[in-house]
Amino acid sequence: MPVISIEYDDLIDLLGTKIEMEKLQEIIPMMGADIGRIDYTQMDIEFFPDRPDLYSVEGVARALRGYLELETGLKKYPIGESDVKLIVDPTVNEVRPYIVSGLVRDVTMTDFFITSLMDMQEKLHLTLGRKRAKMAIGVHDYRDITPPFTYKAVDPESIQFVPLGKNETMDLEEILRKHEKGRDYAWTLEGFARYPIILDSNNEVLSFPPIINGTLTTVTEDTKDIFLDLTGTDMNAVNQALNIIATALAERGGKIEKVEVVYQDESINTPNLEPEKMDLDLGYVNSMLGINISVDEAASHLEKMRFGAEKKGDIITTLVPAYRGDILHPIDLVEDIAISYGYMKFEPELPSAMTFGRPMEIIEFCRKLRMIMVGYGFFEVLTLTLSSIKEQFEKMGVEPIDVALANDPLTEEHSCLRVSLLPSLLRTLQANRHRDLPQKIFEVGITVPEEHNVYKLAGVSIHPKASFTEVKSLVEGILRPLGIPYTINPLYRGSYIEGRCASVEIGDETLGFFGELHPQVITNFDLSSPISAFELDVEKLMVHRNRE
Repeated sequence: MPVISIEYDDLIDLLGTKIEMEKLQEIIPMMGADIGRIDYTQMDIEFFPDRPDLYSVEGVARALRGYLELETGLKKYPIGESDVKLIVDPTVNEVRPYIVSGLVRDVTMTDFFITSLMDMQEKLHLTLGRKRAKMAIGVHDYRDITPPFTYKAVDPESIQFVPLGKNETMDLEEILRKHEKGRDYAWTLEGFARYPIILDSNNEVLSFPPIINGTLTTVTEDTKDIFLDLTGTDMNAVNQALNIIATALAERGGKIEKVEVVYQDESINTPNLEPEKMDLDLGYVNSMLGINISVDEAASHLEKMRFGAEKKGDIITTLVPAYRGDILHPIDLVEDIAISYGYMKFEPELPSAMTFGRPMEIIEFCRKLRMIMVGYGFFEVLTLTLSSIKEQFEKMGVEPIDVALANDPLTEEHSCLRVSLLPSLLRTLQANRHRDLPQKIFEVGITVPEEHNVYKLAGVSIHPKASFTEVKSLVEGILRPLGIPYTINPLYRGSYIEGRCASVEIGDETLGFFGELHPQVITNFDLSSPISAFELDVEKLMVHRNRE
């Protein structure tokens, strides 16, 4: 989870009232955070990934003012009009199609402010921006640039400028090779013939998103007006990040102005800070939390959490701030009411009915399989059910299927449900490649190949003499004690070497596969020794064991 470093004096200035450090240490965890390192001038706070609006001291101060009831209800930020236009050329559609923008004037820059702005930018890049692939932020001094601005894709060698942190002119390809940020984020533009660029009316370069800004627009202590550009592959992500940054700047006294972003088929004015409305039923709140509060109390708790609340009977029409992209369902509002109400006030209750449980049959069967695998000298590992498309399919050399998460994942490594345990085991070997061989590991876990959970058993063995014969003996050693009749048939499967792979079958039903992994698969996971592997469907094994 992101850790935010906050200067105590800066936070107190933004709060507008003096609160002792000891008191803050008690209050902040009640808002849904963990406090790490603390000294007399600074504290490190760890916030949940679903609250990117708290990734800055400005956002924390705004939330604290509500929680302490110093300033409750929806915070309204006046937005002025400007004559600034940003024209989006269709050439960016393939590489990075979305951009939004904003202008914040009359900002007073301080050391605290510059540090907070840079830290917030990087935290948003890492989380909401998925390491800049999904969204990236450009922050510019507006003083030396002239609108209208143009966002387009160009040949990498056709434009040169001095990137931030350097003194020499480079073209875009050189930046990716020579600049530290270029080397770090070149992967975001891999495979594209043209790269995105933002220019002003004099063809001066503002930014090469998502890599680096130009030195022309460097933000300093003398900066008064800030121009924001946010580019990405997801319009919701760029809009949310813009709202978070613009309102944080407004918390410092800045005056927000809209920018007209002109796409090929429409024009939009951003930022748009109009709150969204969501109806919340009081009965739903009380039933979810197990309490009995009035509609006035529920509305008061929402206002304490910086929502607007309009009451009509037992229905509260909640005004959700534009920077709260985490509010997707009424249950999210219930959670905020619980935070305001105070988790320590909830009374624990014993279950009303006395029941006796027993393990499910599949769980007992998995336990027996674990004992068999341990008996063969394998170590058990536990890995996450979430994986990535690249790991599950590309690295394994198999055709992908649609198992991507509907909601935006927190990281690229956790973007889909796994259909196989083997990639997770190979990743574990990758993390332990510095250790001595042989290494033999297994897992009994859940996969989701066809929209329902399927328990599987998989194992891998890595050492110079790992072979088809070794894994065939292992698979037969697993099946024989279970008393399951089976046949072994030759099979071609992309993850395995051709001629060294087989399937385990009963009649027309396939129970699993085993063999020697293909050298390309081994290389894809940064491994170098032969690997024998198998994967079996536990539920099918159990059904046939019961029949016998």
